[in-house]
Amino acid sequence: MKIGIVGGGIGGMMTALLLAEQGRQTVIYERQESLGGRLAYEGDGLQYRIDRGPTIVLLPQMLKSLLAEAGIGESDCELLECDPLYNIHYADGKVLTKYRNPAQMAEELERVFPGEGAGVHRYLNELGELFEAGKAQFLQRSFVRKREFFSGRNLRLLGKLRVHLSARQLAARYFRQEQAIDAFSLQTLYVGGLPAGSPSLYTFIPYAEHAFGIWYLRGGYAGLSGLLAHRLTEAGVEVRTGAGGFVREIVTRQGKVQAIETHDGLRHLHSQVIFNGDFPYLPALLPSEKLQPRREYVPSSGSILLYIGADRRWGGEQHKDVETGKVLAHQFFLPPSLTSSLERLKSGQADTSGEVPAYYVFNPCALDAGAAPEGHSVLYVLIPMPLRSAAVDGKRTDEQWREIGERLAQRVLDDAEQRAFPGLRAAIRWKKLRTPADGEAEGWYRGGSFGIAPTWLQSGAFRPQMVPYHHLSGLYSVGASIHPGGGIPIVMQGAKLLADHLQSGG
Repeated sequence: MKIGIVGGGIGGMMTALLLAEQGRQTVIYERQESLGGRLAYEGDGLQYRIDRGPTIVLLPQMLKSLLAEAGIGESDCELLECDPLYNIHYADGKVLTKYRNPAQMAEELERVFPGEGAGVHRYLNELGELFEAGKAQFLQRSFVRKREFFSGRNLRLLGKLRVHLSARQLAARYFRQEQAIDAFSLQTLYVGGLPAGSPSLYTFIPYAEHAFGIWYLRGGYAGLSGLLAHRLTEAGVEVRTGAGGFVREIVTRQGKVQAIETHDGLRHLHSQVIFNGDFPYLPALLPSEKLQPRREYVPSSGSILLYIGADRRWGGEQHKDVETGKVLAHQFFLPPSLTSSLERLKSGQADTSGEVPAYYVFNPCALDAGAAPEGHSVLYVLIPMPLRSAAVDGKRTDEQWREIGERLAQRVLDDAEQRAFPGLRAAIRWKKLRTPADGEAEGWYRGGSFGIAPTWLQSGAFRPQMVPYHHLSGLYSVGASIHPGGGIPIVMQGAKLLADHLQSGG
Protein backbone atom coordinates (compact mmCIF):
# COMPACT_ATOMS: atom_id res chain seq x y z
CA MET A 1 0.00 0.00 0.00
CA LYS A 2 1.31 3.44 -0.91
CA ILE A 3 2.38 5.83 1.83
CA GLY A 4 0.24 8.99 1.99
CA ILE A 5 2.00 12.33 2.44
CA VAL A 6 -0.16 15.23 3.59
CA GLY A 7 1.44 18.41 2.26
CA GLY A 8 3.69 19.07 -0.71
CA GLY A 9 6.22 21.39 0.89
CA ILE A 10 9.94 20.77 0.78
CA GLY A 11 9.70 18.18 3.57
CA GLY A 12 7.00 16.16 1.84
CA MET A 13 8.66 16.32 -1.57
CA MET A 14 12.07 15.26 -0.24
CA THR A 15 10.58 12.43 1.81
CA ALA A 16 8.74 11.11 -1.25
CA LEU A 17 11.91 11.19 -3.35
CA LEU A 18 14.06 9.52 -0.70
CA LEU A 19 11.44 6.81 -0.23
CA ALA A 20 11.29 6.38 -4.02
CA GLU A 21 15.05 5.75 -3.98
CA GLN A 22 14.27 2.94 -1.51
CA GLY A 23 11.67 1.53 -3.89
CA ARG A 24 8.67 2.65 -1.84
CA GLN A 25 5.62 4.25 -3.43
CA THR A 26 3.96 7.40 -2.12
CA VAL A 27 1.06 9.74 -2.87
CA ILE A 28 1.41 13.47 -2.09
CA TYR A 29 -1.76 15.38 -1.15
CA GLU A 30 -1.40 19.16 -1.55
CA ARG A 31 -4.33 21.55 -1.23
CA GLN A 32 -2.63 24.28 -3.29
CA GLU A 33 -2.48 23.91 -7.06
CA SER A 34 1.30 23.55 -7.04
CA LEU A 35 3.97 21.97 -4.85
CA GLY A 36 6.68 23.76 -2.91
CA GLY A 37 4.97 25.33 0.10
CA ARG A 38 7.03 28.28 1.31
CA LEU A 39 9.46 27.68 -1.54
CA ALA A 40 7.67 29.59 -4.32
CA TYR A 41 7.86 32.67 -6.54
CA GLU A 42 5.99 35.97 -6.52
CA GLY A 43 5.68 38.02 -9.70
CA ASP A 44 3.55 40.15 -11.98
CA GLY A 45 3.19 37.38 -14.55
CA LEU A 46 5.02 39.46 -17.15
CA GLN A 47 8.62 40.50 -16.50
CA TYR A 48 9.23 40.41 -12.76
CA ARG A 49 9.71 37.30 -10.60
CA ILE A 50 11.37 36.86 -7.20
CA ASP A 51 11.47 34.34 -4.36
CA ARG A 52 8.41 34.48 -2.12
CA GLY A 53 10.08 32.91 0.90
CA PRO A 54 13.64 31.73 1.62
CA THR A 55 16.48 33.60 -0.09
CA ILE A 56 19.65 32.73 1.86
CA VAL A 57 21.27 29.37 1.09
CA LEU A 58 23.27 28.03 4.05
CA LEU A 59 25.07 24.68 4.49
CA PRO A 60 25.65 24.19 0.74
CA GLN A 61 27.39 20.82 1.10
CA MET A 62 24.51 19.43 3.14
CA LEU A 63 22.05 20.76 0.55
CA LYS A 64 23.94 19.22 -2.39
CA SER A 65 24.47 15.91 -0.60
CA LEU A 66 20.78 15.55 0.23
CA LEU A 67 19.72 16.53 -3.29
CA ALA A 68 22.09 13.90 -4.66
CA GLU A 69 20.41 11.26 -2.49
CA ALA A 70 17.11 12.32 -4.06
CA GLY A 71 18.53 11.96 -7.57
CA ILE A 72 19.35 15.62 -8.30
CA GLY A 73 22.93 16.33 -9.35
CA GLU A 74 25.04 19.45 -8.86
CA SER A 75 24.72 20.34 -12.55
CA ASP A 76 20.95 20.71 -12.07
CA CYS A 77 21.26 23.65 -9.66
CA GLU A 78 24.02 26.24 -9.82
CA LEU A 79 25.06 27.82 -6.53
CA LEU A 80 26.78 31.22 -6.53
CA GLU A 81 28.77 32.29 -3.47
CA CYS A 82 27.94 35.64 -1.87
CA ASP A 83 31.31 37.29 -1.28
CA PRO A 84 31.17 39.40 0.83
CA LEU A 85 28.29 37.81 2.73
CA TYR A 86 26.19 40.94 3.32
CA ASN A 87 26.16 44.46 4.71
CA ILE A 88 24.65 45.55 8.01
CA HIS A 89 23.50 49.17 8.06
CA TYR A 90 23.18 50.69 11.54
CA ALA A 91 20.91 53.57 12.46
CA ASP A 92 23.88 55.82 13.31
CA GLY A 93 25.30 55.51 9.79
CA LYS A 94 27.87 52.78 10.37
CA VAL A 95 28.00 49.99 7.77
CA LEU A 96 29.60 46.65 8.63
CA THR A 97 30.45 44.24 5.83
CA LYS A 98 30.38 40.59 6.87
CA TYR A 99 33.10 38.41 5.33
CA ARG A 100 33.51 34.66 5.33
CA ASN A 101 37.30 34.95 5.68
CA PRO A 102 38.22 35.22 9.41
CA ALA A 103 41.10 37.67 8.87
CA GLN A 104 38.97 39.98 6.72
CA MET A 105 36.11 39.76 9.20
CA ALA A 106 38.36 40.60 12.14
CA GLU A 107 39.87 43.55 10.27
CA GLU A 108 36.44 44.86 9.26
CA LEU A 109 35.02 44.50 12.76
CA GLU A 110 38.01 46.30 14.19
CA ARG A 111 37.56 49.09 11.65
CA VAL A 112 33.91 49.66 12.51
CA PHE A 113 34.05 48.73 16.20
CA PRO A 114 37.57 49.32 17.56
CA GLY A 115 38.60 46.70 20.10
CA GLU A 116 36.21 44.00 18.82
CA GLY A 117 38.31 42.38 16.08
CA ALA A 118 40.07 39.91 18.35
CA GLY A 119 36.73 38.38 19.33
CA VAL A 120 36.21 37.03 15.80
CA HIS A 121 39.01 34.44 16.01
CA ARG A 122 37.98 33.30 19.48
CA TYR A 123 34.35 33.06 18.37
CA LEU A 124 35.11 31.00 15.24
CA ASN A 125 37.69 28.75 16.92
CA GLU A 126 35.55 27.87 19.92
CA LEU A 127 32.34 27.36 17.96
CA GLY A 128 34.19 25.42 15.27
CA GLU A 129 35.14 22.80 17.86
CA LEU A 130 31.49 22.44 18.84
CA PHE A 131 29.81 22.62 15.43
CA GLU A 132 30.71 19.18 14.09
CA ALA A 133 29.77 17.54 17.38
CA GLY A 134 26.51 19.50 17.46
CA LYS A 135 25.74 18.58 13.86
CA ALA A 136 26.23 14.88 14.56
CA GLN A 137 24.38 14.90 17.88
CA PHE A 138 21.49 17.24 17.13
CA LEU A 139 21.00 17.72 13.37
CA GLN A 140 21.69 14.18 12.19
CA ARG A 141 19.77 12.37 14.93
CA SER A 142 16.12 12.13 15.81
CA PHE A 143 14.76 11.93 19.34
CA VAL A 144 11.78 9.64 18.96
CA ARG A 145 12.56 8.63 22.52
CA LYS A 146 13.20 11.86 24.40
CA ARG A 147 15.50 10.19 26.91
CA GLU A 148 18.06 9.74 24.12
CA PHE A 149 18.52 13.50 24.08
CA PHE A 150 19.68 13.51 27.68
CA SER A 151 22.69 11.25 27.27
CA GLY A 152 25.85 12.15 29.12
CA ARG A 153 27.55 13.09 25.86
CA ASN A 154 24.74 15.44 24.83
CA LEU A 155 24.55 17.06 28.25
CA ARG A 156 28.29 17.76 28.20
CA LEU A 157 27.97 19.29 24.74
CA LEU A 158 25.00 21.40 25.81
CA GLY A 159 27.03 22.57 28.77
CA LYS A 160 29.87 23.69 26.50
CA LEU A 161 27.30 25.55 24.40
CA ARG A 162 25.96 27.25 27.54
CA VAL A 163 22.39 26.45 26.53
CA HIS A 164 21.05 28.36 29.51
CA LEU A 165 22.01 31.49 27.55
CA SER A 166 20.21 32.99 24.56
CA ALA A 167 21.97 33.31 21.21
CA ARG A 168 22.39 37.01 21.95
CA GLN A 169 23.83 36.36 25.41
CA LEU A 170 26.32 33.88 23.97
CA ALA A 171 27.45 36.41 21.36
CA ALA A 172 28.01 38.84 24.24
CA ARG A 173 30.65 36.41 25.58
CA TYR A 174 32.78 37.27 22.54
CA PHE A 175 31.83 40.88 21.75
CA ARG A 176 31.10 43.86 24.00
CA GLN A 177 29.44 46.58 21.94
CA GLU A 178 25.71 46.20 21.32
CA GLN A 179 26.00 46.66 17.58
CA ALA A 180 28.76 44.04 17.30
CA ILE A 181 26.62 41.61 19.32
CA ASP A 182 23.75 42.25 16.89
CA ALA A 183 26.03 41.30 13.98
CA PHE A 184 26.61 37.84 15.45
CA SER A 185 23.13 37.06 16.78
CA LEU A 186 20.52 38.55 14.41
CA GLN A 187 20.76 35.37 12.30
CA THR A 188 18.24 33.54 14.52
CA LEU A 189 15.70 35.59 12.56
CA TYR A 190 16.46 33.29 9.61
CA VAL A 191 14.45 30.57 11.36
CA GLY A 192 11.87 32.83 12.99
CA GLY A 193 13.49 33.22 16.40
CA LEU A 194 14.35 36.42 18.26
CA PRO A 195 18.06 36.71 19.16
CA ALA A 196 17.21 37.33 22.80
CA GLY A 197 14.64 34.51 22.90
CA SER A 198 16.39 31.68 21.02
CA PRO A 199 18.74 29.31 22.89
CA SER A 200 22.47 29.50 22.24
CA LEU A 201 22.20 26.28 20.21
CA TYR A 202 21.12 28.50 17.29
CA THR A 203 24.45 30.33 17.36
CA PHE A 204 25.43 27.62 14.90
CA ILE A 205 23.61 29.69 12.24
CA PRO A 206 25.92 32.75 12.31
CA TYR A 207 28.88 30.40 12.73
CA ALA A 208 27.85 28.44 9.61
CA GLU A 209 27.83 31.66 7.56
CA HIS A 210 31.55 32.08 8.15
CA ALA A 211 32.45 28.40 8.03
CA PHE A 212 30.54 27.48 4.86
CA GLY A 213 29.49 30.77 3.31
CA ILE A 214 26.19 32.18 2.07
CA TRP A 215 25.08 31.09 -1.38
CA TYR A 216 22.47 31.94 -3.98
CA LEU A 217 20.71 29.45 -6.23
CA ARG A 218 20.81 30.90 -9.73
CA GLY A 219 17.27 31.74 -10.77
CA GLY A 220 16.08 31.89 -7.15
CA TYR A 221 15.76 29.45 -4.28
CA ALA A 222 12.17 28.72 -5.36
CA GLY A 223 13.56 27.06 -8.47
CA LEU A 224 14.41 24.15 -6.22
CA SER A 225 10.71 23.28 -5.88
CA GLY A 226 10.45 22.96 -9.67
CA LEU A 227 13.47 20.66 -9.77
CA LEU A 228 11.99 18.48 -7.05
CA ALA A 229 8.58 18.41 -8.73
CA HIS A 230 10.18 17.29 -12.01
CA ARG A 231 12.13 14.60 -10.19
CA LEU A 232 8.90 13.40 -8.50
CA THR A 233 7.39 12.85 -11.94
CA GLU A 234 10.46 10.94 -13.07
CA ALA A 235 10.31 8.81 -9.92
CA GLY A 236 6.64 7.94 -10.51
CA VAL A 237 5.34 9.66 -7.38
CA GLU A 238 1.60 10.30 -7.54
CA VAL A 239 0.59 13.89 -6.79
CA ARG A 240 -2.92 15.14 -6.01
CA THR A 241 -3.52 18.90 -5.81
CA GLY A 242 -6.48 21.24 -5.27
CA ALA A 243 -9.70 19.72 -3.90
CA GLY A 244 -8.39 16.20 -4.49
CA GLY A 245 -5.31 17.01 -2.43
CA PHE A 246 -7.03 18.94 0.36
CA VAL A 247 -7.08 16.52 3.32
CA ARG A 248 -10.09 16.67 5.61
CA GLU A 249 -9.18 13.80 7.94
CA ILE A 250 -6.55 11.19 8.67
CA VAL A 251 -8.75 8.21 9.45
CA THR A 252 -7.64 5.98 12.31
CA ARG A 253 -9.04 2.93 14.01
CA GLN A 254 -7.90 1.05 17.10
CA GLY A 255 -4.64 2.98 17.30
CA LYS A 256 -3.69 2.55 13.63
CA VAL A 257 -3.81 4.76 10.56
CA GLN A 258 -6.36 3.52 8.04
CA ALA A 259 -6.91 6.13 5.34
CA ILE A 260 -6.92 9.74 4.18
CA GLU A 261 -10.20 11.47 3.45
CA THR A 262 -10.07 14.48 1.11
CA HIS A 263 -12.45 17.40 0.72
CA ASP A 264 -13.90 15.97 -2.47
CA GLY A 265 -15.42 13.24 -0.30
CA LEU A 266 -13.12 10.42 -1.38
CA ARG A 267 -11.35 8.08 1.01
CA HIS A 268 -7.90 6.73 0.10
CA LEU A 269 -6.50 3.72 1.95
CA HIS A 270 -3.09 4.17 3.59
CA SER A 271 -1.62 2.27 6.52
CA GLN A 272 1.16 4.87 6.82
CA VAL A 273 0.68 8.64 6.60
CA ILE A 274 3.27 11.42 6.84
CA PHE A 275 2.09 14.87 7.87
CA ASN A 276 4.11 17.66 6.24
CA GLY A 277 2.58 20.82 7.61
CA ASP A 278 2.83 23.11 10.61
CA PHE A 279 2.55 20.62 13.45
CA PRO A 280 -0.06 22.45 15.59
CA TYR A 281 -2.60 21.76 12.83
CA LEU A 282 -2.16 17.98 12.97
CA PRO A 283 -4.62 17.25 15.84
CA ALA A 284 -7.49 18.79 13.83
CA LEU A 285 -6.98 16.08 11.20
CA LEU A 286 -7.40 13.35 13.83
CA PRO A 287 -10.96 13.90 15.12
CA SER A 288 -11.36 10.28 16.20
CA GLU A 289 -8.29 10.41 18.45
CA LYS A 290 -8.43 11.60 22.05
CA LEU A 291 -5.17 13.49 22.09
CA GLN A 292 -3.76 14.84 25.32
CA PRO A 293 -4.09 18.61 25.47
CA ARG A 294 -0.82 20.50 25.10
CA ARG A 295 0.09 24.05 25.91
CA GLU A 296 -0.23 26.45 23.02
CA TYR A 297 2.76 26.39 20.67
CA VAL A 298 4.72 29.60 20.25
CA PRO A 299 4.60 30.63 16.58
CA SER A 300 7.75 31.67 14.80
CA SER A 301 8.17 35.26 13.78
CA GLY A 302 5.95 36.35 10.92
CA SER A 303 6.92 38.72 8.15
CA ILE A 304 5.68 41.79 6.37
CA LEU A 305 7.01 41.19 2.86
CA LEU A 306 7.22 43.64 0.00
CA TYR A 307 8.09 42.43 -3.50
CA ILE A 308 9.25 45.06 -5.98
CA GLY A 309 10.01 45.32 -9.69
CA ALA A 310 12.00 48.45 -10.60
CA ASP A 311 13.40 49.97 -13.79
CA ARG A 312 16.82 50.58 -12.25
CA ARG A 313 19.72 48.52 -10.98
CA TRP A 314 21.72 48.82 -7.78
CA GLY A 315 24.93 46.94 -7.20
CA GLY A 316 26.74 44.24 -9.10
CA GLU A 317 30.06 44.59 -10.90
CA GLN A 318 28.44 46.03 -14.01
CA HIS A 319 25.97 48.29 -12.20
CA LYS A 320 27.74 50.29 -9.52
CA ASP A 321 25.97 53.35 -8.17
CA VAL A 322 28.11 56.41 -7.69
CA GLU A 323 26.28 57.19 -4.47
CA THR A 324 26.62 53.80 -2.78
CA GLY A 325 29.42 51.83 -4.44
CA LYS A 326 28.83 48.09 -4.58
CA VAL A 327 25.42 47.13 -3.21
CA LEU A 328 25.37 43.48 -2.19
CA ALA A 329 22.62 40.92 -2.75
CA HIS A 330 21.83 40.78 0.98
CA GLN A 331 21.47 43.87 3.19
CA PHE A 332 20.30 44.23 6.79
CA PHE A 333 19.08 47.56 8.17
CA LEU A 334 18.90 47.92 11.95
CA PRO A 335 17.13 50.41 14.24
CA PRO A 336 18.95 52.05 17.19
CA SER A 337 18.15 49.00 19.34
CA LEU A 338 17.32 45.75 17.56
CA THR A 339 16.16 43.99 20.73
CA SER A 340 13.89 46.85 21.83
CA SER A 341 12.45 47.30 18.36
CA LEU A 342 11.56 43.61 18.03
CA GLU A 343 9.93 43.62 21.46
CA ARG A 344 7.89 46.72 20.58
CA LEU A 345 6.73 45.08 17.35
CA LYS A 346 5.72 42.00 19.32
CA SER A 347 3.71 44.05 21.79
CA GLY A 348 2.11 46.12 19.04
CA GLN A 349 3.61 49.40 20.30
CA ALA A 350 5.63 50.07 17.15
CA ASP A 351 2.77 49.83 14.67
CA THR A 352 1.85 53.48 14.97
CA SER A 353 4.94 54.98 16.68
CA GLY A 354 6.56 56.14 13.46
CA GLU A 355 9.83 54.30 14.06
CA VAL A 356 11.60 52.44 11.28
CA PRO A 357 11.84 48.75 12.24
CA ALA A 358 14.61 46.31 11.42
CA TYR A 359 14.37 45.05 7.84
CA TYR A 360 16.22 43.01 5.23
CA VAL A 361 16.55 43.63 1.48
CA PHE A 362 17.35 40.93 -1.08
CA ASN A 363 18.68 42.27 -4.38
CA PRO A 364 19.44 39.21 -6.54
CA CYS A 365 20.53 41.26 -9.59
CA ALA A 366 23.70 42.15 -7.65
CA LEU A 367 24.71 38.50 -8.14
CA ASP A 368 22.63 37.27 -11.06
CA ALA A 369 22.15 39.71 -13.95
CA GLY A 370 19.41 37.48 -15.33
CA ALA A 371 17.20 37.80 -12.25
CA ALA A 372 15.33 40.67 -13.96
CA PRO A 373 15.15 42.19 -17.47
CA GLU A 374 18.19 44.20 -18.51
CA GLY A 375 18.35 47.51 -16.68
CA HIS A 376 15.65 46.42 -14.22
CA SER A 377 15.73 44.94 -10.70
CA VAL A 378 13.61 42.80 -8.46
CA LEU A 379 13.79 43.45 -4.73
CA TYR A 380 12.48 41.56 -1.71
CA VAL A 381 11.98 43.52 1.49
CA LEU A 382 11.30 41.62 4.71
CA ILE A 383 10.25 43.18 8.02
CA PRO A 384 10.36 40.63 10.87
CA MET A 385 7.05 40.65 12.70
CA PRO A 386 7.20 38.81 16.05
CA LEU A 387 3.74 37.40 16.73
CA ARG A 388 1.83 37.86 19.96
CA SER A 389 -0.45 35.49 21.80
CA ALA A 390 -3.48 34.04 20.03
CA ALA A 391 -5.75 36.04 22.33
CA VAL A 392 -4.34 39.26 20.90
CA ASP A 393 -3.32 38.43 17.35
CA GLY A 394 -6.49 36.43 16.82
CA LYS A 395 -8.34 39.74 16.73
CA ARG A 396 -6.34 41.06 13.82
CA THR A 397 -8.20 40.79 10.55
CA ASP A 398 -6.62 40.60 7.13
CA GLU A 399 -7.51 44.26 6.66
CA GLN A 400 -5.80 45.25 9.93
CA TRP A 401 -2.66 43.33 8.99
CA ARG A 402 -2.65 45.06 5.62
CA GLU A 403 -2.89 48.49 7.28
CA ILE A 404 0.03 47.62 9.54
CA GLY A 405 2.00 46.31 6.60
CA GLU A 406 1.38 49.40 4.48
CA ARG A 407 2.47 51.73 7.29
CA LEU A 408 5.69 49.85 7.97
CA ALA A 409 6.44 49.34 4.28
CA GLN A 410 6.20 53.08 3.57
CA ARG A 411 8.66 53.87 6.37
CA VAL A 412 11.03 51.17 5.20
CA LEU A 413 10.95 52.30 1.55
CA ASP A 414 11.77 55.87 2.59
CA ASP A 415 14.61 54.63 4.78
CA ALA A 416 16.04 52.22 2.18
CA GLU A 417 16.06 54.96 -0.46
CA GLN A 418 18.10 57.23 1.82
CA ARG A 419 20.53 54.59 3.08
CA ALA A 420 21.31 52.32 0.12
CA PHE A 421 18.90 52.49 -2.84
CA PRO A 422 18.84 56.03 -4.27
CA GLY A 423 15.92 56.72 -6.59
CA LEU A 424 14.03 53.64 -5.35
CA ARG A 425 10.52 55.06 -5.14
CA ALA A 426 10.59 56.63 -8.60
CA ALA A 427 11.93 53.39 -10.10
CA ILE A 428 9.13 51.11 -8.81
CA ARG A 429 6.99 49.62 -11.58
CA TRP A 430 5.40 46.70 -9.68
CA LYS A 431 5.01 45.85 -6.03
CA LYS A 432 3.07 43.46 -3.87
CA LEU A 433 2.57 43.31 -0.11
CA ARG A 434 2.28 40.11 1.89
CA THR A 435 1.37 39.85 5.60
CA PRO A 436 1.12 37.11 8.24
CA ALA A 437 -2.59 36.86 7.39
CA ASP A 438 -1.65 35.66 3.89
CA GLY A 439 0.61 33.02 5.38
CA GLU A 440 -2.06 31.87 7.81
CA ALA A 441 -4.52 31.50 4.92
CA GLU A 442 -2.04 29.08 3.32
CA GLY A 443 -1.76 26.97 6.47
CA TRP A 444 1.17 28.62 8.25
CA TYR A 445 0.66 28.36 12.00
CA ARG A 446 -0.79 31.70 13.11
CA GLY A 447 0.96 33.32 10.16
CA GLY A 448 4.47 32.47 11.33
CA SER A 449 6.91 32.26 8.42
CA PHE A 450 8.98 29.39 9.85
CA GLY A 451 6.62 26.96 11.62
CA ILE A 452 6.88 27.05 15.39
CA ALA A 453 9.46 29.28 17.07
CA PRO A 454 12.94 27.97 17.98
CA THR A 455 12.55 28.52 21.72
CA TRP A 456 14.25 26.28 24.27
CA LEU A 457 11.01 24.39 24.98
CA GLN A 458 10.49 23.91 21.22
CA SER A 459 13.99 22.69 20.32
CA GLY A 460 15.78 19.34 20.35
CA ALA A 461 13.82 16.69 22.19
CA PHE A 462 11.18 19.27 23.12
CA ARG A 463 10.32 19.97 19.50
CA PRO A 464 7.70 17.72 17.85
CA GLN A 465 9.34 14.56 16.52
CA MET A 466 8.91 12.40 13.43
CA VAL A 467 6.78 9.99 15.47
CA PRO A 468 4.29 12.45 16.96
CA TYR A 469 2.12 10.06 18.99
CA HIS A 470 3.54 6.78 20.25
CA HIS A 471 0.09 5.29 20.77
CA LEU A 472 -0.85 5.81 17.10
CA SER A 473 0.80 3.41 14.67
CA GLY A 474 1.58 4.48 11.10
CA LEU A 475 1.58 8.26 11.63
CA TYR A 476 4.73 10.36 11.04
CA SER A 477 5.66 14.05 10.72
CA VAL A 478 8.18 16.11 8.78
CA GLY A 479 8.68 19.82 8.12
CA ALA A 480 9.87 23.08 9.61
CA SER A 481 7.98 22.53 12.88
CA ILE A 482 9.52 19.08 13.39
CA HIS A 483 13.00 18.31 14.74
CA PRO A 484 15.65 19.17 13.58
CA GLY A 485 13.89 22.44 12.64
CA GLY A 486 13.50 25.15 10.02
CA GLY A 487 15.62 26.24 7.06
CA ILE A 488 15.59 24.39 3.74
CA PRO A 489 18.64 22.11 4.26
CA ILE A 490 17.53 21.33 7.81
CA VAL A 491 14.00 20.40 6.72
CA MET A 492 15.56 18.20 4.04
CA GLN A 493 17.73 16.60 6.72
CA GLY A 494 14.54 15.90 8.68
CA ALA A 495 13.14 14.16 5.59
CA LYS A 496 16.25 11.99 5.43
CA LEU A 497 15.93 11.08 9.11
CA LEU A 498 12.33 10.03 8.51
CA ALA A 499 13.11 8.05 5.34
CA ASP A 500 15.92 6.23 7.14
CA HIS A 501 13.60 5.54 10.07
CA LEU A 502 10.97 4.02 7.78
CA GLN A 503 13.58 1.99 5.94
CA SER A 504 14.74 0.50 9.22
CA GLY A 505 11.19 -0.65 9.93
CA GLY A 506 10.19 2.21 12.20
